[in-house]
Amino acid sequence: MKKKLYRNTEEKMIAGVLSGLAEYYEHDVVLYRLLAVVALILTGLMPGVLIYLAAWVVIPEKPSVEPVSKEDYTVYN
Repeated sequence: MKKKLYRNTEEKMIAGVLSGLAEYYEHDVVLYRLLAVVALILTGLMPGVLIYLAAWVVIPEKPSVEPVSKEDYTVYN
């Protein structure tokens, strides 16, 4: 099954965007949070906040049950 990017609602601090990115790329979420704070400070807050809000809207929330792939369906005649 292909990997998909979701907001992680289990380990979220605000909306789960950074924890979802960390899960997708298989890194530690603390690294992403530290990079986000540094980026917010260096850019003067506003661009980073707008990007985070856009990601919050665009990235879907992780479903509670994983969808079944098309290969798992069996059709009987």
